[in-house]
Amino acid sequence: MGQKFPRLFLILLGLFFILNILQAAFTELLFDEAYYWYYAQQLAWGYFDHPPMVALMVRLGEIAFEGELGVRLVSCFMGAGTFLLLWCLIDYPKKRQYVIHFFLLLFSMALVNAYGFFTLPDTPLLFFTALFLYLYKQFTEKRGVALAIGLGLVMAALVYSKYHGVLIILFVFASNWRLIKDALAWVAVAVSLLCFAPHLFWLAQNDFITINYHLFERPNHAYNFSEFTLGYLLNLVLVFGLLFPWAYQALFKSRSNGDMLIKALQYLSYGFILFFFLSSFTKRVQTQWIVVICIPIAVLTFKHLLTNQNTAKWVFRMGVISTLILMYARVWLVNDRLLPIYFETHGNKNWVGQLKSEINGIPAVFQNSYRRASMYAFYSGSASFSLNTTEKRQNQFTIDDSESRIQGKKIAYIAKNVEGHDFEYSKCDGTVIQGKFIPSFRSYRRLWCTVPDTPLTKEHLKNLEIALYNPYQEDIFRKDLDLYVAYLNKYKEPIELKKMERCNWQNESPYVKAEDTCLIKCAIPPPEDKNVHYIRLGISEHGLKAGINSKTLKLEQ
Repeated sequence: MGQKFPRLFLILLGLFFILNILQAAFTELLFDEAYYWYYAQQLAWGYFDHPPMVALMVRLGEIAFEGELGVRLVSCFMGAGTFLLLWCLIDYPKKRQYVIHFFLLLFSMALVNAYGFFTLPDTPLLFFTALFLYLYKQFTEKRGVALAIGLGLVMAALVYSKYHGVLIILFVFASNWRLIKDALAWVAVAVSLLCFAPHLFWLAQNDFITINYHLFERPNHAYNFSEFTLGYLLNLVLVFGLLFPWAYQALFKSRSNGDMLIKALQYLSYGFILFFFLSSFTKRVQTQWIVVICIPIAVLTFKHLLTNQNTAKWVFRMGVISTLILMYARVWLVNDRLLPIYFETHGNKNWVGQLKSEINGIPAVFQNSYRRASMYAFYSGSASFSLNTTEKRQNQFTIDDSESRIQGKKIAYIAKNVEGHDFEYSKCDGTVIQGKFIPSFRSYRRLWCTVPDTPLTKEHLKNLEIALYNPYQEDIFRKDLDLYVAYLNKYKEPIELKKMERCNWQNESPYVKAEDTCLIKCAIPPPEDKNVHYIRLGISEHGLKAGINSKTLKLEQ
């Protein structure tokens, strides 16, 4: 990187890395981390919720270590790498006198701190954002084919980390419109598209399931100013913690004066803030969606404190306080006795061990809980499955082969409430979970219903023609299946579930033939609630709760 690092910088970076390694090894997994570990058990070019970068990170880490450290090893390297790259983005020689300020500034940002060891999609997003900005800086100063190719590779890595990476690329390029006429910039774009092509192909093979879920299938609810917009504004404060006044002061006072990097940092910061501010009028913006602004604003804040002693003084003071608080919080992540607050890194080994002992290690099927299914699989080493119903959403268990691995086996069926339950166990937060044994489990959650008559009206529901496709390599006995309709409000939240009592199968066979489609004419019972805007078709097999067996279908008013 063409510069000599101060000895103090290397010492603090090493301590930060060691701290994260220890934290990674001794902190139990988050539920989302367990889910991404589950991704990594079958590497693919895409997954239901996210692109594949997070799964690749887990798989690489598990080459070296097992357990929690294996899941998080690459994150620890990326966390240290992010600090290193941000230091390299700042050219002022005077920065060598402010090494401690630099570390206090970054360490005080709770999410930047956490993503130094947690393995979540935002971890590589932060790292590749810093790397992208570093290469962009080099590109604007030196140019060259090698830099263009490097930019293209990192642009692809950004989007492979999280789809938000597209926004990062767009806002940075928007800050320098001359790149439209730059042939090397188009080389970078071509390289990125070439590298991203396998994921696009995977999306096409899977009916763009990830895009459809995030843009069209994801439930929402009515606009609430406190939860949506005010909540978003509070998140803008929370991402910087006690340092937020000085962080935003640095952003507002920054001037590019022809510096293309500073201009890119400004566009990236304001672009994300404005984009998600507008989004807050339609949905709740999660805090991690805006964590990317920590990268450009951290650079701007550090540059500002180099020329403003008052800012440097307050960043140091607030940084020390924040560091002490966050260090205590880090210990609490491992030891739940430090605070009377339950967190998801507490007690997972205990409930998994209790459950595994209760069910004697047979496969566990969790109703509507891909998170608990993943956590159980990680800590027990036993097979698990998430059986999704119309009440919740689909997930990775919907599209992989996990269902086939437990077909016909004795399983433990686990839910919050199970009629005639055989056993129960308690989670750390006091929630009692019940379960029952099923001697021979059969589920057909991949049966798929399509409706040719779209758009649908309430008149269509009186005699709805449904095409039922059986993707399995076995015939399915019709009498084992019950058809349901779930009614959803305009925010795609389930409000009613009704069984279809009058169904006329168009063929005489008692089976739904393997890899074949049969037609059914159904009189769908009308909803009791008038606030119905969508329907979703579901199938119950062997008395299980109805699954999600169709797309969400709009019901014309």
